[in-house]
Amino acid sequence: MTLKKLLEEKKSSIVKKWVQIAIDSYAPDAAMFFKNQMNDFLNPVGGTIRTSLESLYDAVLLRKDAESIKSDLEPLIKIRAVQNFNASQAVGFLFTLKAIIREALKKEINKIDPASLASMDASIDAMALIGFDIYVQCREKIYDLKTNEERSKIYKAFARAGLIKEITADEPNLKFV
Repeated sequence: MTLKKLLEEKKSSIVKKWVQIAIDSYAPDAAMFFKNQMNDFLNPVGGTIRTSLESLYDAVLLRKDAESIKSDLEPLIKIRAVQNFNASQAVGFLFTLKAIIREALKKEINKIDPASLASMDASIDAMALIGFDIYVQCREKIYDLKTNEERSKIYKAFARAGLIKEITADEPNLKFV
């Protein structure tokens, strides 16, 4: 039996374990809520985790292109970037898929072509690298927003203190000699 067929058969249990590991990376109270509240409206983080990881599993299984993987991964990584996870915490759980798959296939692992396992590992690594890129882009955006907010606060404070004068278009152009 091929690796793809085995992974299709064991999809439910593998994805369930992967979701569990992702949820367990949160604080215990949050993790308990994410596990127990199955309504996506009341629990958008838990819903995003479940939906994204199932889509990502299919992406690895079907060897989808980078853009498809990015669109599946982006909502999940954006949430983790905003929640102040560091890079390894935000993306590291993606690598656990390798161990979960090997555990699920421990009886059949000797019958699987090593090249197909290596290819699957490479797909998971590529997915994680895309996740790192998304995380960095999100954090850069957050830092830009914070910088602009601070800049605006300082400008407004200077304006209130009368330290800033707006130059209008009809004022003469000053030249320094």
